[in-house]
Amino acid sequence: MAKSDPNRVLRLLPLVAGGLGGTLLLLNRFLTPGLTESQTRSDVMGVILSALLILTGLLWQRVQPIPPEAVILEGEEGFDLDNTLPDALKTELAWASHLLLTNTVTRSVVVYVRGRVVLRRGVLGPTATVEPGPILTRVLETGKAVYLVNLKIYPGRVEFTYLPPNTQGVICQPLGDQGVLILAANAPRSYTKQDEAWVEGIADKLAYSLSTFTPETPSQPLD
Repeated sequence: MAKSDPNRVLRLLPLVAGGLGGTLLLLNRFLTPGLTESQTRSDVMGVILSALLILTGLLWQRVQPIPPEAVILEGEEGFDLDNTLPDALKTELAWASHLLLTNTVTRSVVVYVRGRVVLRRGVLGPTATVEPGPILTRVLETGKAVYLVNLKIYPGRVEFTYLPPNTQGVICQPLGDQGVLILAANAPRSYTKQDEAWVEGIADKLAYSLSTFTPETPSQPLD
């Protein structure tokens, strides 16, 4: 369900007021048989004010753009954590995922480490298995984050089967050389630069903790 813009009426007010004022001034000019000098000056001021209101309204459309529409992601809420992890690492993953879900637009979190999914939290996708496609492989190989601002326009979206089907935006943030932190948002173009910096900082902390962990079992997805 789309989220409406709460400022839509406010942004339209200057346009409506300016257009209405200009129209009334024009009607008054046509309906007045004789104009005095003072009335002419008033009409000029009224036209200027109407033009300024219309210009302000047009500027507001640019300065205060309509926020991206959010959707309700398809899937069940859940929290899956690899039980083979040390307690300290499980606590840190739980803490990091909670911060991301409560302080950013993130609605689903997946942590993929050394060929295995160690955490899924938030709105869960239809599958728990991560099969790295071209996008995720590039992140793993280059160690550089990828932010897909509007997932539906990218052909590579088909690889994100482990995220909710109607995911709107995705961040793939490398965890050093350990794996990838994958975040799903419910609105396109919704992560700010500050959010991206926040995600990078959390990923760096997780990467350090994961580097001290030696997995006990080979690659296995969460159930």
